[in-house]
Amino acid sequence: MKKKEYSLPIGGKPLIAEFNDLAEQTNGSVLMRYGNTVVLITAVMGTKPREGGGDFFPLTVDYEERFYASGQILGSRFIRREGRPSDEAILSGRIVDRTIRPLFDSHVRHEVQVVVTILSLGEDDPDILAVIGASLALGTSDIPWNGPVSGVRIGKFEGRDEFIVNPTYPDREQGIFEMEQTVCGKDGNINMIENDGREMSEGVIVDGLTRASEEIERVQAWQKEIIALRAKAKIVIPKPEMPPEMPPLFEEKIAPTFMKRIFIGKTGGEHINELKREWLAGALEKFPDQKPSIADNFFEDKLSELIHEEAIMRARRADGRKLTDVRPLFAKAGGISPILHGSGIFYRGATHIFSALTLGGPGDAQIIDGMEVKTKKRFMHHYNFPPYSSGEVGRIGGTNRRMTGHGALAEKALKHVLPPKETFPYTIRIVSESLSSNGSTSMGSVCASALALMDAGVPIKAAVAGIASGLMLRVAKSAKGEMKYEYALLTDIQGPEDHHGDMDLKVAGTRVGVTAIQMDVKVDGIPLPILAEALVRAKDARHHILDTIEKELAAPRPDISPSAPKIILLTVKPSQIGLIIGTGGKTINEIKDSTGVDAIDIEDDGSVFITGKNGTAEKAAKIIADMTREYKAGERFDGVVTRIADFGAFVRIGGSTEGLLHISEIAPWRINKVTDVLKEGETIPVIVKEVEGDRIRLSLKDIDPDFAKRRGSAPGSSAGTRTDRPHGQHGDHRR
Repeated sequence: MKKKEYSLPIGGKPLIAEFNDLAEQTNGSVLMRYGNTVVLITAVMGTKPREGGGDFFPLTVDYEERFYASGQILGSRFIRREGRPSDEAILSGRIVDRTIRPLFDSHVRHEVQVVVTILSLGEDDPDILAVIGASLALGTSDIPWNGPVSGVRIGKFEGRDEFIVNPTYPDREQGIFEMEQTVCGKDGNINMIENDGREMSEGVIVDGLTRASEEIERVQAWQKEIIALRAKAKIVIPKPEMPPEMPPLFEEKIAPTFMKRIFIGKTGGEHINELKREWLAGALEKFPDQKPSIADNFFEDKLSELIHEEAIMRARRADGRKLTDVRPLFAKAGGISPILHGSGIFYRGATHIFSALTLGGPGDAQIIDGMEVKTKKRFMHHYNFPPYSSGEVGRIGGTNRRMTGHGALAEKALKHVLPPKETFPYTIRIVSESLSSNGSTSMGSVCASALALMDAGVPIKAAVAGIASGLMLRVAKSAKGEMKYEYALLTDIQGPEDHHGDMDLKVAGTRVGVTAIQMDVKVDGIPLPILAEALVRAKDARHHILDTIEKELAAPRPDISPSAPKIILLTVKPSQIGLIIGTGGKTINEIKDSTGVDAIDIEDDGSVFITGKNGTAEKAAKIIADMTREYKAGERFDGVVTRIADFGAFVRIGGSTEGLLHISEIAPWRINKVTDVLKEGETIPVIVKEVEGDRIRLSLKDIDPDFAKRRGSAPGSSAGTRTDRPHGQHGDHRR
């Protein structure tokens, strides 16, 4: 085995890139090590352009988790091997894809596949290794690519000023992170962001990006040294040639009315598609031997040039809005059906979202038993994007990577305003349906879901809103070789701005601060000063949207939906859990059957969550409370006689709690036979005489000394004789 290692200290430990011949059939591969986490990254390019070509670059990133990497035999009982990718794997793969994709030439139609395989999982998250490894595998290969690019994770604990570089899994468990950023970039610019924050200020976010950029540039310099030593000569894939007569044809047929027909003050892209169809019909008639994609790409390039020029030089947008304008808004809480526990409808222009919320008990939480994450998830946000939302025909069913990513982004944006489990023990599931799409349905989902939460009566900390900002950017070098940036920031991008823009910056949060950020670009990267300005613009737009949301519903409804189940929380001693469950679950099943309660969930610390509707939860809670009650001497009850023995009677004073009423405690005189005074099934007054461990001793004479007399058992009668001599102790009772 041939191998060569390169090392860089980062985050307090060495980052190691090992080049070997393990995967020698690939165009490029590297084995990345960081602590005990080991990741293999490979890159392969097809030898021919993909059949049919298509109008996009065919890149695939597969993020493969291997159970053996965690040193465990995982999977279901019947299938002990890996299946479909977990949500965590899909999201990590998207991070790699979004980072490396902008650095490929868009005209390439050869398929490129990057495969990330987790070989060993230590305390370090493998996704950062995947980004750097993908860059090295591509950079040292013969695949044409404009890297390298690097990534880092930055964490900040609540109450601390310093940032942590590449926090480990144990780091995340030690305290509460108020911010966690995954940042990628190159040459001082940023090209991918995932930010998870607890209402963080824009200033702190920029500070984190600045710190991340410092580490990224260290990794960049290291990568460039490696690539200079190991890079293969790049395969040259020529750009398809355009007939020299095509530009004059465009100038003759389209250019005279191009501006007028694009900038008509109308949202969406149908008017643009109509103009494009006219161009393609004329171009294909003129050049029948040319591929349609050549004329198509030429039109899109001219459209992109026009949109950039007007935005940057004249602050004009195709739909007539100012650069900072948000499209018309509409918000509606509830109103769909009383069956739903909560719902929200949100419009932003032609982007329309419906979100539905369902509340369940703790037992409805999703169990995550993956290679990297093992937890119970009490809040879930799922996102659906049916083809009709964009006016198209397509396959219905299943969840693709985009849906998973958009759902996770909205979930991240909302989770920080949810009440803690201790005060609101419900499991919460929200499903957002994209019903009409014209720009940033993910941020529309945040807004509609916030409405659904408040409509359901979930006591969230504050309403959350999200907005997508765009960028039109032109980069040139000055006479001194310095980079010069001309740009225009666009608030609430739609249609052609989304398609032809250079940045998609999604920012969600409350009035206090940011809870989630996701950024993708179509260029090499965005300078930090432009990002800082974009965050301020996004804040203004977010507050504007919150005005609309809060006008519809200013705060969560005071009570949860009447159609939602009720949850009652009881706390018992851990030693009492077995009493509630019973042998083989007999007792808890009897409680469920007798009350009709939906669920009884018991945790190891003694927390008992009882979920039910129509009073069933209250009935079950009373039974369990009675079973586990701590009785004290002097407490009085009306008890039911359950059994009679020679030495006394057993009396039920709680749901299933019995105490012993000794024959000497029935009357202030000697009773010959218990049955002379008591009978099974009757209700009698008793007082707790003594509690010794699980034994409860009761007294009737101390609370009603004449009870036996009224039953015909009086001193000197045949039924009883007065005596000061105590009866013998003939048994006891345990609860």
